[in-house]
Amino acid sequence: MTAVKLKLVDINTTAKQNSPSNDAYLPLVELKNVCKSYGEGKNKTSILKDINLNIREGEFIAIVGFSGSGKTTLISTIAGLIHADSGEVLKQGKAITAPGPDRGVVFQNYSLMPWLTVFENVALAVDEIFKDWPADNRKAHTEKYVRMVNLGAAMDKKPAELSGGMRQRVNVARALAANPDILLLDEPLSALDALTRGNLQDEILQIWAQEKKTVILITNDVDEAIYMADRVIALNPGPDATFGPHFQINIERPRDRTALNHNEEFKKCRAEITQYLMSIGMEKAQDLGQDKIVLPNVRPNTSNDWNLDISALKPGQDDLGRPRYLEFSQLSKIYPTPDGNSTVKVVDGFDMKMKKGEFISIIGHSGCGKSTVLSMTAGLNSISEGVIILDNKEIANAGPDRGVVFQAPSLFPWLTAFENVMLGVDKVYPHASKSERDDIVEYYLTRVGLGHSLHKKAGDLSNGMRQRVGIARAFALSPKLLLLDEPFGMLDSLTRWELQEVLMEVWERTHVTAIIVTHDVDEAILLADRVVMMTNGPHAKIGKIEAIDLPRPRTRKALLAHPDYYKYRESLLGFLSECDRAH
Repeated sequence: MTAVKLKLVDINTTAKQNSPSNDAYLPLVELKNVCKSYGEGKNKTSILKDINLNIREGEFIAIVGFSGSGKTTLISTIAGLIHADSGEVLKQGKAITAPGPDRGVVFQNYSLMPWLTVFENVALAVDEIFKDWPADNRKAHTEKYVRMVNLGAAMDKKPAELSGGMRQRVNVARALAANPDILLLDEPLSALDALTRGNLQDEILQIWAQEKKTVILITNDVDEAIYMADRVIALNPGPDATFGPHFQINIERPRDRTALNHNEEFKKCRAEITQYLMSIGMEKAQDLGQDKIVLPNVRPNTSNDWNLDISALKPGQDDLGRPRYLEFSQLSKIYPTPDGNSTVKVVDGFDMKMKKGEFISIIGHSGCGKSTVLSMTAGLNSISEGVIILDNKEIANAGPDRGVVFQAPSLFPWLTAFENVMLGVDKVYPHASKSERDDIVEYYLTRVGLGHSLHKKAGDLSNGMRQRVGIARAFALSPKLLLLDEPFGMLDSLTRWELQEVLMEVWERTHVTAIIVTHDVDEAILLADRVVMMTNGPHAKIGKIEAIDLPRPRTRKALLAHPDYYKYRESLLGFLSECDRAH
């Protein structure tokens, strides 16, 4: 078994302590007391404060942090795209004052020229940096890096013809083709599905090993950081963001994801980094006064007996556990092919029964039909074959008895958080008084941590805050069924963890029947009573169902310490790996 050792060190440890050869050590990159602010006068905000960092040549560094912590500001400062207000940013002892080809940057957004092919997008950088080379040399150099990221077969395609993962490969090839000393990666994989993300992680590691580059990776994914890096550094949230400790990851390379999942030291490392990051979030948390609002005793009109005087918080709790509350019977979805000459069955015979109050997670690789099943359940996508029965009624179209939370919450930006939620509450509580409807809206917005932002316009809220509004809106409808389609996929780790806790806390009070589609194995285990694993599409169906027998209420911290947690994790990862090999 691969040995893993975790070492927690203060980030201000001297360069000599970081070096295997104290006398010969000279850092490739140094940041000395770097500070950066934006704005002027009263509007001035300190983003980075007293940032100190030494990076050895050939080292792979991962910096983990959260939205607003200054990660992009930090990477842009090293790239020379912005200038620090004070302190020094040095490469081999010389000040970095401007961008240069010695630093290749890959951002989360692709920034490709849509009218140029893959080859031409990469050649732009090569032709600019190596102007003195003969044309044949430049062409061969460009082709080398396009092939290095496995895009040889797509060399003549334009970005619109590529998947998100392929477009990000072009970005990586373009940065590498400039032959930089340092590769700066600013969350380049965060928008990709799990399979594509894993494949690109491996490609970047292979290139790093071959090319002997120094790499600085910004990520919000702890697993990604540990899997890829020599050293993981926490960037504490701003304002006045500073480095926390760094974690030395001594894992033999090449690393194997499955082997790591068995290793006790890896688990310890993962738990310590996660718990440190969670502790940062707890320090930043505010008292939101979430118990000051009490739900009125009013029933939504989406219930069969909605005129009864029963609390909106726990509608119909008397028959929790009722079997076949939600039933999928041989559900299929058929689409025409792009040429219109034939059809393809994306989902083929999805068959499952759910109890009332059960929480199900659906996982699988991109294209396996997870979201298609969810959209048919929501009534937003027609059913080709089979039937869906909810509370003894066949689903034929959309309705307020199903609350839906998408990856993007679809709010009206000119309305406040309160007004966005009230739109739905007005529809399902027409019989309630205005004060009762106000209390319902305020209760759920306060529950998701927006007690101090009720009357802010949605357009002025962060992504995480908008997603909170979406969750509050779904719960406020007191739906029979809650449907969540990768609701936290675009959020940083701290916000995602926090909203998972919010979701679990509110679910514990309502026990609404719920389905979440996710590609995050840990999220699937954390939330669900059962995890449904789908095979690859087309003709996707249920491949395996794993019952999660872990105590509730659940917390991420408790789960990491539970002896069965990694058993479930391996079961899910093993299934996904089998699907990957079959694909």
